[in-house]
Amino acid sequence: MLDRMFRQAIIDHYRHKRNFKELSGENVLKVHYKNPTCGDVITLFIEVEHDFIIKAAFLGEGCSISMASSSMMTVLIQNKALGEVTLLRKAFEELIRTGEMTNEHIDLGDSISLQGVHQFKPRHNCALMPWQALDKVFKVK
Repeated sequence: MLDRMFRQAIIDHYRHKRNFKELSGENVLKVHYKNPTCGDVITLFIEVEHDFIIKAAFLGEGCSISMASSSMMTVLIQNKALGEVTLLRKAFEELIRTGEMTNEHIDLGDSISLQGVHQFKPRHNCALMPWQALDKVFKVK
């Protein structure tokens, strides 16, 4: 039953992408990122003020996993301090790479539904794509 709920969350975020829009303004950072393994693409927009993510949005095309993960990530990181986002990023990567999380105090929201991706190594980059784009945003900064 839990597996079915997870699949439904992924499908819902894929079909009804949250924050699927462009952001603009002087505090908006933007990066275009292409998944090197499959060709999925994302343009990520992050509005930052005083080391705090105010808004996150994206535009892109790709498989259900990459688009759902992008939608989930933009919801998860809004209104969070950059330090907290770093912890979320590490926890999510651990979840995808191992299927488990060592820090049970971190709430990944709907992103937890992507836990099963760890069983399919070729799909790891699909789930991690928006987080890799986020890394790139802050390397550009």
